[in-house]
Amino acid sequence: MQVPADHMLEAMPLPALIIRRDERIGAANAPARALLGREIVERHFITALRQPDLLDAIEGCLRDGTARRTDFLSLNARQEMTYRVLVVPLPLASGTGVVVSFEDVSHLEQTVQMRRDFVANVSHELRTPLTALIGFIETIKGPARNDPAGQARFLDIMEGEAQRMVRLVADLLSLSRVEAEERVRPSDPVDLGDLVRATLHGLTTIASDAGVTLVQELPDEPVRVPGDPDQLRQVLTNLVENGIKYAGGDASVTVRLSVPDFEPRLRGRGVQLVVADTGPGIEAIHLPRLTERFYRVDSHRSREKGGTGLGLAIVKHIVNRHRGRLRVDSTGGEGTTVTILLPLE
Repeated sequence: MQVPADHMLEAMPLPALIIRRDERIGAANAPARALLGREIVERHFITALRQPDLLDAIEGCLRDGTARRTDFLSLNARQEMTYRVLVVPLPLASGTGVVVSFEDVSHLEQTVQMRRDFVANVSHELRTPLTALIGFIETIKGPARNDPAGQARFLDIMEGEAQRMVRLVADLLSLSRVEAEERVRPSDPVDLGDLVRATLHGLTTIASDAGVTLVQELPDEPVRVPGDPDQLRQVLTNLVENGIKYAGGDASVTVRLSVPDFEPRLRGRGVQLVVADTGPGIEAIHLPRLTERFYRVDSHRSREKGGTGLGLAIVKHIVNRHRGRLRVDSTGGEGTTVTILLPLE
């Protein structure tokens, strides 16, 4: 028994439609109607599809019976979608028509764009200190050749720019390692209380120099979670250092650890690790983008403080690797609170 072509179309998971020899749309499955409109059947394909590259592919296939590939762009409520379109000939009772199928490749396009943006950002971040180094080297070799005081001042600046590049490369390598291991969940038991104490002890001098008070609020009993101790220490260090750098003098940074309890966002038992500062806070418009690579609330101030723009991106990936949750709450003038939920199992 021969199955009608439009019935076969409904079995396809991709949006697909049939165009007859008379250039009318003979059938469209449910995904195609959702993509192109519920009333597209029996319309001329030019009025339904409109995009020149796709129209050329359909006309060419109807003319010579050769399959073709092209792209189709669609704008939904949130973003632009990219579809890879395959146009192939189809024998019909009325003559040779075509089947047009649409494969959503938006995620591939987004990945390519993210890679382009990442390369552009890295190039920009490295170009600035490199340009400064080259300029100061030329100055020392030329106008400042016989100026020891000027040379010393320029060498100090050059050292700062070189250290900035070292920090950037170190964070890039760290981010690369974390991403490579993100699918492998760590399983070693880690005592978070000991980790907090050791981390804060190591940052005492930096905090004292900045006029910031470090406070720890920890339960009496050990709190152990499965994790990677080095990566969790890096999370704590990044968050506490951010608080120290941006909270300002006479502020405080508090690290708070809860006892194990049921956490709805984890759908199981977990612990809360909170890093809160009493600094100027962050405007709400910036909060959704804080974990993006190279995103800075204040680019000039961040660079002055030695920030690379990668710290919170690294934190996010480490928390994801531990199957945890990350939330940043802040109000301008009222400080910033970073909450991390880590599962016990």
